[in-house]
Amino acid sequence: MRAATGLVPAAFLAGVLLLALPLLVAAEEPASHPDLSGFWNLDLKVPRDPQLMSQVPPGTAFLDDTGPAELPRGNYGGLKLTPAAQEKAKHWDPRAQLRPENACRPPSIVYALQGPFPIEIFQSDRFIVMKLEYYDMVRIIFLDGRKPEADFPHSMTGFSSGHWEGATLVVQTDHLEAATITNNGLDHSDDVQVLERFRLSDDGQHLLATQEFSDPRVIENRGVRFIPWTRQPGQHVFPYECDPGFAGNYSPPK
Repeated sequence: MRAATGLVPAAFLAGVLLLALPLLVAAEEPASHPDLSGFWNLDLKVPRDPQLMSQVPPGTAFLDDTGPAELPRGNYGGLKLTPAAQEKAKHWDPRAQLRPENACRPPSIVYALQGPFPIEIFQSDRFIVMKLEYYDMVRIIFLDGRKPEADFPHSMTGFSSGHWEGATLVVQTDHLEAATITNNGLDHSDDVQVLERFRLSDDGQHLLATQEFSDPRVIENRGVRFIPWTRQPGQHVFPYECDPGFAGNYSPPK
């Protein structure tokens, strides 16, 4: 009798483990997502991605200045400036950014990500590290649903929280310091909100992204840039090594 009663809990336990096994495996094996890891070089030959562009809200201004191109003074790519932003832009002095105290001051990700420099991505299930060669900037994109603390500081990379929608990484960023939108006098405020979508091309050789931004203190509509990169295995980003004295070799933007 004693042996029989001992078998009952053992059998019951085995049954529970068998029923729970799929749940335990699911907990240990994270959902499969595209691996964005690697070295990515900006590639303006890659056409706009219809899938990403179709998710941009109607009325959003498309800024066609990705890479080394700069918009001329007074041209903001279709962005509708608030009166205060328009007045500030009128007094923009392009020589100011070439002064030694400003030459090595990094922009925020709103301007930096679309610049003509490569990026390198390191991906895990809980966060993604994105290293920009431009100004040695490093972003951390949290994937665990965490929120910024009440005293989280503003910075040029801000606080980024991401999640997957199928094969697309969706990233929301806030807590950005005021900085450049377009390099002709238009700056965003520290209230700017950035929404990015990243996905791989079908062949996995290109990283495609849209970067939307809104800032009611500065612009009355939303803006977006399309940013494509091409994978280059075996490469790594180099130190930016900004020399403030070297800025004097450049002519200021017009």
